[in-house]
Amino acid sequence: MSRQIFDTVDLHTAGEPVRIVTGGYPELAGRTILDKRRDARDRFDRIRTALMLEPRGHAGMYGVIPMAPCHPDADLSVLFTHNEGYSTMCGHATIAIGRWAVDSGRVAADNGSARFRLETPCGIVRVSVEPAEGDAPLVTFESVRAFASHLDLAVEVPGHGRVTLDIAFGGAYYAILPSSRLGLPLATTPVDTLVAAGVAITDAVRAAVEITHPDEPDLGFLYGTILTDDAAMDAQSDNLCIFAEGQIDRSPTGSGVTARMALDYAKGSIGPGRARAFRGISGQAFRGELGEADGSGLDASVTVRVSGRAHYAGEARFIVEAADPLGFGFTLPRRFADLGQSR
Repeated sequence: MSRQIFDTVDLHTAGEPVRIVTGGYPELAGRTILDKRRDARDRFDRIRTALMLEPRGHAGMYGVIPMAPCHPDADLSVLFTHNEGYSTMCGHATIAIGRWAVDSGRVAADNGSARFRLETPCGIVRVSVEPAEGDAPLVTFESVRAFASHLDLAVEVPGHGRVTLDIAFGGAYYAILPSSRLGLPLATTPVDTLVAAGVAITDAVRAAVEITHPDEPDLGFLYGTILTDDAAMDAQSDNLCIFAEGQIDRSPTGSGVTARMALDYAKGSIGPGRARAFRGISGQAFRGELGEADGSGLDASVTVRVSGRAHYAGEARFIVEAADPLGFGFTLPRRFADLGQSR
């Protein structure tokens, strides 16, 4: 019986899974990383579904496809995958890749310390890895230029009425607002209720707002919604990121931390050098620090340094048999009726 084999290494960053494909993925065609992202989506999407969805993955799985760099200034290139498709940036996965790239010898290191340039679909990010005795190394990445694209935008959201929110880019675009604005306190509202609200907001914004990236058309889409608490600017802040098609980020979301700090700068709430901790639903935090910044309001742009730790979870060799009707993955239906008449 014919079959395909894929080797992976699994880590998690603040509880959010990262499945790195280390063997079995075909070479992608294209001159740029965005070309290769399109090629992965158009020709090899069944590999994504096989490794992200059940029976090998789950609704919250996340993955990375490492590749040789396309850009001459990069040391390593990656594509990011999840239950719906391909991200343009992922901070928690970048932190995991930082540790794995050193441990696997994919980048040069000196006694566990490394500095390298990682090519992602949204651009090149600078990554540093610093070993820590008795703990996972601290990995920090410096974001691409981040900015707010919409401030105090009012959108009609079914079930919630007219909702005011902001949109910011931290490698991907997010709608951002405190959940209390919906009458849903972040600390006490059931997570399922928050997720449903986040999905409704994402759908409403996608339908009502045209989002365009100033440089790359492939980056011009709303990735998800981040619901925040009402913490003061000098305190740790909790948030829940609902991305793709209702997937929950267990971590604080690295690109989301970047977007939130870019938004705070655009609103005049913070300045360069300001640091803040952000906590996700797993209870673990990332540290964000505002780097270079210029302009103000919607003309502002910044870089953000985000730090965290990733831990190993396992290694696997996954097999897809040609005769397996569920070999390339499936998602659980909401009802048996959604299965249709297939047997």
